Amino acid sequence: MAVPVIGVLALQGDVREHVAALAAAGADARPVRRPAELDAVDGLVIPGGESTTISKLVDIFEMREPIDKRIAGGMPVYGSCAGMIMLAAEVLDGRADQRGFAGIEMTVRRNAFGRQVDSFEAPVEIDGVAGEPFHAVFIRAPWVERVGAGVEVIGTVTGGPATDRIVAVRQGNLLATSFHPELTGDPRVHAYFVDLVRAAA
Repeated sequence: MAVPVIGVLALQGDVREHVAALAAAGADARPVRRPAELDAVDGLVIPGGESTTISKLVDIFEMREPIDKRIAGGMPVYGSCAGMIMLAAEVLDGRADQRGFAGIEMTVRRNAFGRQVDSFEAPVEIDGVAGEPFHAVFIRAPWVERVGAGVEVIGTVTGGPATDRIVAVRQGNLLATSFHPELTGDPRVHAYFVDLVRAAA
């Protein structure tokens, strides 16, 4: 597959930034809001935003079952920040009525690093991403408290008060980070996902 088609779930959050980052990494990137649009993509990004709002909008736009089916069928999905929460099997400090896709066998804590005013940047070394540590931006970010046997921890914070917190994981074709690579101008995480989508095709 020369140019994979990757959708960005465009219900809420930083959609344009992900579309631009995916395009810079060599993908045909497009917003996805409807089941028919989901059918046309090889992979999907669930962007940062507000996980409880995304959870409600997924139902309003009738996207839950189609996304569940594509995940079960092996479609690569990357979730950043709120997207990580949407991919988690268990969410701590979430609302009782919020439901995700439970694709990755992990427990995440919502808003673990604090509120908006506690946003910060820190270096993260990511397995499979060559070069210097990734300069990660954390905004009301979750962290991973537990991973199952099938989950690979690929990134932890390497400096500051959050040192050693798990902030990037992969399980099969599913990738999740608690930070926002689309805000950095560094395309390496998106390139990693584009390669994952190519390999899965």
